[in-house]
Amino acid sequence: MKKLLALLLALAMVFALAACGGSEAPAEEAPAEDAAAEAPAEAPAEVANKDKPLVWFNRQPSNSSTGELDMAALSFNEDTYYVGFDANQGAELQGTMILDYIKANIDTIDRNGDGVIGYVLAIGDIGHNDSIARTRGVRSALGTAVEVDGAINSDPVGTNVDGSATAVVDGTLEIDGKTYVVRELASQEMKNSAGATWDAATAGNAILTWSSSFGDQIDIVASNNDGMGMAMFNGWSQAEGVPTFGYDANSDAVAAIANGYGGTISQHADVQAYLTLRVLRNALDGVDIDTGIGTADDAGNVLSSDVFYYDEAARSYYALNVAVTAENYQDFLDSTVVYAPVSNQLDATAHPEKSVWLNIYNSADNFLGSTYQPLLQNYDDLLNLKVDYIGGDGQTEANITNRLSDPSLYDAFAINMVKTDNGASYTALLSQ
Repeated sequence: MKKLLALLLALAMVFALAACGGSEAPAEEAPAEDAAAEAPAEAPAEVANKDKPLVWFNRQPSNSSTGELDMAALSFNEDTYYVGFDANQGAELQGTMILDYIKANIDTIDRNGDGVIGYVLAIGDIGHNDSIARTRGVRSALGTAVEVDGAINSDPVGTNVDGSATAVVDGTLEIDGKTYVVRELASQEMKNSAGATWDAATAGNAILTWSSSFGDQIDIVASNNDGMGMAMFNGWSQAEGVPTFGYDANSDAVAAIANGYGGTISQHADVQAYLTLRVLRNALDGVDIDTGIGTADDAGNVLSSDVFYYDEAARSYYALNVAVTAENYQDFLDSTVVYAPVSNQLDATAHPEKSVWLNIYNSADNFLGSTYQPLLQNYDDLLNLKVDYIGGDGQTEANITNRLSDPSLYDAFAINMVKTDNGASYTALLSQ
């Protein structure tokens, strides 16, 4: 009997162990990918404002007195660059364009037949490198330049009807065996009473003053930009048949060539606007900065070397300029068309939407408002960038910086300063 009880107890223990799973195979583990999918996703690391991509455009950070570049602003962080155009190359083109026009029209250019080809010059901003370069370009080409410490004097002369000004000299031209004097009759900075420079209304008033003083001594009107040039053209020179030359290839100025506007310079705003946003897109994507610029991107966008170049030492991209005259103006009638080689849409999956804060120094500026911003607005869609456009008053940086109260709302910044000296006003804000 005892043996039977012992046998039954042993069998009960075996069944108990089996019920506890002691002899079962281990449970199959979930695939690693499923486990990863169930784990909470890590939030993207927050980027400090001081480390976010920054592009200065149209106004290169620099000393407005000496032209020396502000490398502290240009190298604010590893993703900081400048986008503009080759001011010296464009200035030389403008001067050459005016000189070529004089030579081609020498039989009619001297309106009063006194042997003096007189011109007046509208200067945009005496502290702006581009304005300085354009003034120098005109004076160099026409032989009226005076060098001071190895550089052409770009100061306004006021009035110089008798040729006695010290900032310029009378130039001479030998054409068809005859010698002509070239004289800068007058020049001034077009700055309004509120302090805004490059002011078209001021230029329009200036040409009326000059014409009442000099009359038919004015044979050429030259301007640092088309906004001022068109104000003078519409206000006086068109009716008088006096050729006027500007800069920027704004649509209204290009169209006016058919009605006697002498010519303008395209600074390839279509390329500049693209570069302004493309550099930010590349930095935000973490790809090589040359992507979609000198090297084709995944959508086929690429620029050729004849429309831009990069200066590594200055961390600056420069578009090249093209003269627009009666011979080719019809190719430039719409200044807001995107540049065909970089007009391809980026894939939003590979290049997701990012937010950009971008300001225009003066909402009333003709070139920036009528040409540059419309181009930016075309490119921001192509590059999947959500851009907030802020228009300044052209007078103070505070009018702009006060509207960047929370930089943390943005992924990148594009800045167009009122004055080239004031880079620190923005970098200090981003460093807080």
